[in-house]
Amino acid sequence: WQVLVDSITGMSSPDFDNQTLAVLRGRMVRYLMRSREITLGRATKDNQIDVDLSLEGPAWKISRKQGVIKLKNNGDFFIANEGRRPIYIDGRPVLCGSKWRLSNNSVVEIASLRFVFLINQDLIALIRAEAAKITPQ
Repeated sequence: WQVLVDSITGMSSPDFDNQTLAVLRGRMVRYLMRSREITLGRATKDNQIDVDLSLEGPAWKISRKQGVIKLKNNGDFFIANEGRRPIYIDGRPVLCGSKWRLSNNSVVEIASLRFVFLINQDLIALIRAEAAKITPQ
């Protein structure tokens, strides 16, 4: 499983375990990012994606492949917009073909669906430390 979908219940469970790099949290569901690259969009029978945004709400305005979230080796997350409509990050539009750096608590808005992007700071710190060891100074 590259992405685990979790229903949000009244109980607040910890967002992270030792395999979750980040969480895209909506009002209805949480998407746990467990690989360095995930695709966002609207699943159809011909189109499989990692994060099906239609689980959160009305997704008919969302492209089948709306975007990609990637974790770079330096520990930075980027979202790339591959759909027709803009993705808003903290109120700023990211247009088709563009990408934007995501930070902890970034608000990601796609066709009126709103999510909060939460980074597992402890795990990313370990990834950054590993990258620093490998990269010659």
